[in-house]
Amino acid sequence: MPAGFQSDDNVMSLHVLEKLQRTNPRCEIWWDSSPLLYEHWAAGMVREAPSAQKDLRRRQLRRLFDPHHPESMLFRGVTTNPPLNHRVIKEQPGEWAAYVREMIRTHPGLSVDEAFRLMYKEIIRRGAAMILPLWHESNHRYGYICGQLDPRLAFDYDRMLEQALEIAALAPNVLVKCPGSREGYRLIEELTARGIGTNNTTSFCVPQYLACMEAVSRGLARARANRVDPGRWRSVITHMSDRFGSLGHLHEQARDCGLQLTESDIRWAEVAIFKRAYHWGRRHNHPSKMLMCSMRMGPELGDGYQATWHMEKVAGADIVFTCPPAYIRRLMHAEDRLREFNPSAIDEPVPEEVLAKLMKLPYFVQSYEYDGMSEEEFGRYASFVGTASEFSHAIEAMIDFTARQFEASGRPRVKHPRPSVP
Repeated sequence: MPAGFQSDDNVMSLHVLEKLQRTNPRCEIWWDSSPLLYEHWAAGMVREAPSAQKDLRRRQLRRLFDPHHPESMLFRGVTTNPPLNHRVIKEQPGEWAAYVREMIRTHPGLSVDEAFRLMYKEIIRRGAAMILPLWHESNHRYGYICGQLDPRLAFDYDRMLEQALEIAALAPNVLVKCPGSREGYRLIEELTARGIGTNNTTSFCVPQYLACMEAVSRGLARARANRVDPGRWRSVITHMSDRFGSLGHLHEQARDCGLQLTESDIRWAEVAIFKRAYHWGRRHNHPSKMLMCSMRMGPELGDGYQATWHMEKVAGADIVFTCPPAYIRRLMHAEDRLREFNPSAIDEPVPEEVLAKLMKLPYFVQSYEYDGMSEEEFGRYASFVGTASEFSHAIEAMIDFTARQFEASGRPRVKHPRPSVP
């Protein structure tokens, strides 16, 4: 057993995410997928476990999320997005085909886009119902599910507001995922003023996070002035960590500058941005909570351990980690090679030599400095554009699935104009 591991049997029986949560009692672990898929995924994880480990794995996974006793599970919330909702349809095609066909039968004149929106909202609504008992049990502190707006509307404030109010009305424990565009921050202010909780998504950089916090502060001031009930409100701000490094211009700019960026440098860049925003929020006692997503294993250090810096380097923080099934699976497979989490890691600075190298790259500078970008630039930011495009393609795939049910039902398509992809 490598040095640094705890040998206590009770500790070793904990799931790696339970160990992470112990670094800060206010740390939250969320499920980054629809709750509708958890049972099937967990069953598969148990099946693939070695015989001697099946019972331990079954108990660990039941502690993460128990649909029958959600008030006692480790997961404190859920994030979804268009690709994740599309995954529900791909894994349960018969059920959702039947749902759409019933909507077609009972709603004469229904258009393809209208049927799609009904299906999309129903996926969110069913997921919200599965964790609603946790919302009640925790007095509205936990048990939220995030439903994302159509990413094709990222620059259309009025249509986003209309859709946001529809999604918020699905259940009291729904947070509306709003884009990191100028219009998205205007929307976050408005929803906050109405007492509706939000999750800022397609967000990658410090200027976006500050814009979100400022929008939330303005919205809260309006809510207090209008005596709006804050009972179902909370705010989380998503850092799409790996998408910053993989979809941006870091590698290209490093080549142009004659710099060699290692995997460690890229991970430090992603972590540095998160740490800076987190500590700014803490200094200003801001009520929004930072959320780490798009986590990846790595970097590869060749020392016999499996690094996962997106968790390791911010452990001990009062934040949310939202974990997709594939990432949890990789963590579990590498659990005997992971280092023990350090509760003080969030306060450790980025190495000076690494930060000095990164500050030579304009893409990092504009993402790290407080005033690195204006709100008008957010929608042209490379990671924003790439992610919005990917999420928009998932929306189109779900619309195509819906259209096929019209064809199977012998009904002509009633078309509405589609928004353009950002």
